[in-house]
Amino acid sequence: MNVRMGVLLPTNQSQWDDARQLIDMGVRAERLGYDSVWANDTLLGPRLEPLATLAALATATERVRLGTATLLPAFRRPVTAAQELASIDHLSAGRLTIAVGAGFPGRSEPEYAMSEVPWQRRFARLDDTVALWRALWAGERAFSGQVLRFDELPVSTPCLQEGGPPIWLGGASPSALRRTGTLYDGWLPYPPDPADYRSGLATVRRAAASAGRAADVVTPALFVTVLITDDVADGVRQLDAYCRATYGLPYESVRTIQAIVAGPAEHVAATLARYVEAGAAHLVCRLAVPSIKAQIEQLELLATINWPSTDRPAPDRPTLDRPTLDQSVDR
Repeated sequence: MNVRMGVLLPTNQSQWDDARQLIDMGVRAERLGYDSVWANDTLLGPRLEPLATLAALATATERVRLGTATLLPAFRRPVTAAQELASIDHLSAGRLTIAVGAGFPGRSEPEYAMSEVPWQRRFARLDDTVALWRALWAGERAFSGQVLRFDELPVSTPCLQEGGPPIWLGGASPSALRRTGTLYDGWLPYPPDPADYRSGLATVRRAAASAGRAADVVTPALFVTVLITDDVADGVRQLDAYCRATYGLPYESVRTIQAIVAGPAEHVAATLARYVEAGAAHLVCRLAVPSIKAQIEQLELLATINWPSTDRPAPDRPTLDRPTLDQSVDR
């Protein structure tokens, strides 16, 4: 099996004693052979801001890709965010990947209010923001979208990666699947059943083909929570504590919403292999332990797992075929 593996950094302040430990963890992940290191985004709870974290990692690492999983663009001024992202792309020598989302009903509404951005039409705003970033990086001097409009744009910092960093969409609703295939460079969902991943990816690829894009232009990724323990029962107990601390929900509820697995290394590997067989080519793993010390222990365990055999070929890095800015989206 040849699949790219990434790890999410534990940016919540409750998980580390010194913020520089996160940079050390990112460097450790690179040395262990991981393909990517990611940071998430929320205004709820004390944590490190993801773009600042990735900027620090950009010069501390050399090979590993750096990404947001996921970035909530609505929390930032869109023109300023374009410059911040372009700066990280330069500092990392073109290793940035941007996964974006529009937030979660029942959780993200207060964050939108704090950002003085309306919750309504959040998906159109997200797509507009991504299109605006690409326009700025391409040197465009005006932009007109469904929600955002700028009659005069400044000369913006171009990205090091031609056309800008790959931009992935997190989400698996019917609308998200269509928009991923039509407008985005990658897909980062977390479906609890590999069969749902397979069917979702098929929908993404059909949408891409309908938009005149290559069917394989969208990188198929997966966000998954993992925990390696001596046995499954002990892993489930630890996952329950983690889910209650993170979401205020029991494991039995979270497992119906998200991809999540715990147990011995061979059990975790077999579960992840089912997603790879369903089409996932890049796994972004969140380590379900509370402390930075335990995170690093899990990082090392996950790096040594033996994958079951599979007939899936090694994933390629397709040439990005981005849509034009006037391409419409079926909502």
